Amino acid sequence: MPDLEARKVHAEAETSSPAVVDHARRRRRRRWASVAVALAVLALGAWALHARTSSSGRASAQRAAATAARPVPVVAQPVARRDLPIYLEGLGSVTAFQTVTVKAQVDGRLDQVLFREGEKVRRGQVLAQIDPRPFLNQLHQAEGALARDQAQLRNVRVNVERDRQLAAERLIAQQQLDADVAASGQLEGAVRMDEAAIEAARLNLQYARITSPIDGVTGIRLVDPGNVVHPSDQNGIVIITQLDPIAVLFTLPQDELTPVLQELQRHALEVEVFSRDGATSLGKGQLALVDNQINQTTSTIRLKAIVPNPRRLLWPNQFVNARLHLTTREGALVIPAAAVQRGPAGTFVFVVGADDAAAARPIELGAAQGDLAVVTRGLQDGDRVVVEGQNQLRPGSKVVLREPGSAPGRPAGSGASPAPGSASTR
Repeated sequence: MPDLEARKVHAEAETSSPAVVDHARRRRRRRWASVAVALAVLALGAWALHARTSSSGRASAQRAAATAARPVPVVAQPVARRDLPIYLEGLGSVTAFQTVTVKAQVDGRLDQVLFREGEKVRRGQVLAQIDPRPFLNQLHQAEGALARDQAQLRNVRVNVERDRQLAAERLIAQQQLDADVAASGQLEGAVRMDEAAIEAARLNLQYARITSPIDGVTGIRLVDPGNVVHPSDQNGIVIITQLDPIAVLFTLPQDELTPVLQELQRHALEVEVFSRDGATSLGKGQLALVDNQINQTTSTIRLKAIVPNPRRLLWPNQFVNARLHLTTREGALVIPAAAVQRGPAGTFVFVVGADDAAAARPIELGAAQGDLAVVTRGLQDGDRVVVEGQNQLRPGSKVVLREPGSAPGRPAGSGASPAPGSASTR
């Protein structure tokens, strides 16, 4: 490019005046000076960038080395063997052990209501009285008809015995004897019908006294005295619920069905019922049954527990949390669940060795319960596993132990520093 410009200038010099040639030479010198300055600036920038990068790399390497050399404060706990109860928890609701809607079994006017709302009643206790007079009249009529038919039957039986003697002596026709025997049979049937009518009248008279069919607690009265009640009434007179014992229905995932059935075949399973927030225990009972089908919509199975309820802490339609004691792992190797880490190769924990160095050790987990986990492989009694501070650890990192709940920079066994402005005693 410069040679081309030089040839152009030389050609112009040959054909131009001396002033024009001098101007072209000055332009060429300025261009070369600009190119030289630009190259110098680029070289200086490249050198500065290289120096900065080298300095930053050395600083990062120094920081990494310092970080690797500095002990990491962690909290470690020893692995121990203990009996670990295994629980299954599910949401549920309370239902009465028995619920009965008390209805009238005969038509009539309700004369008396003999219970108080919310009162505890016993089986057979009289709750209400229907006007008994119509049923007394029916009873008296049936008793009168029975007396009439019995008198007629006695008379016919005497005639039959007399006719048999006369027929034996051929003093009367056999047809008359047969007629008397038939009349006797008809009257015997009438007497039995009268006896059945008496039983029905007595039963209606008994139904006029409405009694409690179960032990329980009465609800709100649904009919007031003076109303005419019928067996076809939908609401009835009162609803009685049995509250002690009481039933609790709760659900578990269908995957828990097999272990529950296996343990239920071995022994009775205990169920503890808690309030909806899980803070208050409301009672303990036993698992009564597992439902015979799985809910395909929710993939859950429903279970029923029977719980004693003497203090009335459980009430029908109350939402609760149920905790089923499935089994107890005896002598299980237990670690805090917070110590378990997960990586591409599976689960592992950081174990603190005798040289206070952390080592990653793969493990296999069994059942988990709350903040504890059962280890089936990978650890032994006495191993110390890291439960806090794992995010700063690498295999081989040096560690310093600290107390749980203390500041991350405070080692184990060090006392708390006095607060600013407080006096410390020596």
